[in-house]
Amino acid sequence: IISWFVRSFKYLYGLRFEVHGLEKLEADQPCVIISNHQSILDMMGLMETLPKRCVQIAKRELLFLGPVGLIMYLGGVFFINRQHSSTAVTVMAEVGDRMVRENLKVWIYPEGTRNSNGDLLPFKKGAFYLAIQAQVPIIPVVYSSFSSFYNPETKLFTSGTIKVEVLDAIPTSGLTVADVPRLMDTCHRDMRSTFFRVSKMPQENGASGGLQALPAQ
Repeated sequence: IISWFVRSFKYLYGLRFEVHGLEKLEADQPCVIISNHQSILDMMGLMETLPKRCVQIAKRELLFLGPVGLIMYLGGVFFINRQHSSTAVTVMAEVGDRMVRENLKVWIYPEGTRNSNGDLLPFKKGAFYLAIQAQVPIIPVVYSSFSSFYNPETKLFTSGTIKVEVLDAIPTSGLTVADVPRLMDTCHRDMRSTFFRVSKMPQENGASGGLQALPAQ
């Protein structure tokens, strides 16, 4: 019901989504899905790609964001209080156990907040700890830039097309918490490169310098 309601807005406002690689999200196994986060419009994109048995993790503040918070609550979102790290760790541990036990996919925005600066923010570690803890793959999803039709200051937008690309799954089997930094950097590098490509924006030289790929497993 929520998916139908949210997706109906795209026709009303002239938004279109071009999704590539959607089949990569349809594997019948638990995984952690990560994507960039630019605005509330991401919710429409999410409904275009959301696989079966998929839940989200979001910051607790969104629970009190009026109708949006209600929709997220009814949609089964796991809310994390980032002000209390012990509580956040407990919630993530519970999510990891449920993900494997109930064959769930978990969708996380690793930037941790909305970002409309035309680039990706550094990632937070929670999604990567979760994937390694549960020994499940990470699947990155990249939305193209909204900048050509969305004004983040006025929250107004015109019609436009958003490209969504699902990248190949990155396995975590055999990885430990010591591998979190490299796993995080690998995902950030791949997603950032894809973001500039699908947005048809130039990427500055040396943007991903110093990032190391994970060794083959």
